Amino acid sequence: MTPLDFSPVVTDRLLIRPLTPADVDAVHAYQGDPEVCRYLPFDARDRSTVAARIAEWSERRRVAAEGDYLQLGVERREDGALLGDVYFALRSERHELAAVGWVFAPVSRGRGYATEAARALLGLAFDRMRLHRVMAELDPRNTASAAVCARLGMREEARFVEDFRTRGEWADTANWAILDREWAVRAG
Repeated sequence: MTPLDFSPVVTDRLLIRPLTPADVDAVHAYQGDPEVCRYLPFDARDRSTVAARIAEWSERRRVAAEGDYLQLGVERREDGALLGDVYFALRSERHELAAVGWVFAPVSRGRGYATEAARALLGLAFDRMRLHRVMAELDPRNTASAAVCARLGMREEARFVEDFRTRGEWADTANWAILDREWAVRAG
């Protein structure tokens, strides 16, 4: 495993970069929306919570030890609009395992931005860090995120039934994953 000192990533349409205090209103617009947060592990956030989170996230630039993570903004290169954010965490050094996740503003959905951004995270994991496995955990009712996983070449490996309580109800967790050798074939 190679530690990652993050620098912004440019894709065809996106700039994946650290979030800054200037992003608070844009992030709050979607992370403060109960419908956006419906399948996320947190409730809709107020503006001050978003500001505090971004202050914490903006300091994180290195992934080298178990528990290190990045929460990054996804900006459309064409106009600089912040579309959403992505998550990248080292879950296990020993097992060379990372986890990824994403949340996007409703107006930016359905255009492939989440897939493009998540693909860039897989590139960080496999091409730069030389990890063995990347996983995503999601509520299986979130069919849009499951579709992103499938487009990335991930497979659903497990489904835990009613394994956590959220918003007063029991929910399931689906675990999706891809291995380095599978990524190498897809990235070709």
